[in-house]
Amino acid sequence: MTVLRTTDRELYVRGSATLLASWEQYTRGSAGAALVRLPGVSAAVFPTHPERAVYNNALLDRDLDGPQRAAAVDALEAAYRSAGVERYAAWVHESDEGMRGELSGRGFSVDESTRAMGMSLRDVPPTLDDLDLDLAPRDWAEYVRYLEHAGAPAGLLAGADSAAFHLLLARVAGDVAATALAFDHGGDCGVFNVSTVEAMRRRGLGTALTARLVRDAADRGCTTASLQSTAIAERVYAAVGFRDLGRILEFVP
Repeated sequence: MTVLRTTDRELYVRGSATLLASWEQYTRGSAGAALVRLPGVSAAVFPTHPERAVYNNALLDRDLDGPQRAAAVDALEAAYRSAGVERYAAWVHESDEGMRGELSGRGFSVDESTRAMGMSLRDVPPTLDDLDLDLAPRDWAEYVRYLEHAGAPAGLLAGADSAAFHLLLARVAGDVAATALAFDHGGDCGVFNVSTVEAMRRRGLGTALTARLVRDAADRGCTTASLQSTAIAERVYAAVGFRDLGRILEFVP
């Protein structure tokens, strides 16, 4: 029997849906926050701290025509303006030249970028060794403290529903040295916030945690996985089996 390969476009669509669902989940633990779904754009609006400093992001649809692009950008600007949020990022796939031009023409500029990546869970390398991880109990309060020590605003995600996420905390010599988070949506597992303390980097902890997350996701019945990677982490995720789906450009006003 021939098994059809999940296309890059399908992986991107599934990963985008998971990303938006994760933002919506975060809004439930932040006062006044909401995921606003509008024609051509979905905007995560966080008017209060600490999430205000991190999660005010909007994902624009690909392949809109000219009037649709203009309307989508009008809508996202209005959504943030009505919430009193001046600083936010509009996420655009690098292939979408029309939307890039629309935003640039309005004075937006690219602040940073990540790489969208995805994989079929049939593609996990069977020989990948995920080390002999010493996993701590899944303590959300410990995770929030870890995020603060890693440079996040104090209390970030403290109000989130821990039951909605799959959390891994890896210890070295008894201390939490690396963390990773997963969120399932529609058969896709989103991998987020893979992080290792500086002194413990280059030991394979990030790769091991990512591998564990996607294997656990397959056991739960997920069929694909998705994430957004910084440039420095792309090789880590590629080693697990994630494929390059193109850069996500983050435009800011």
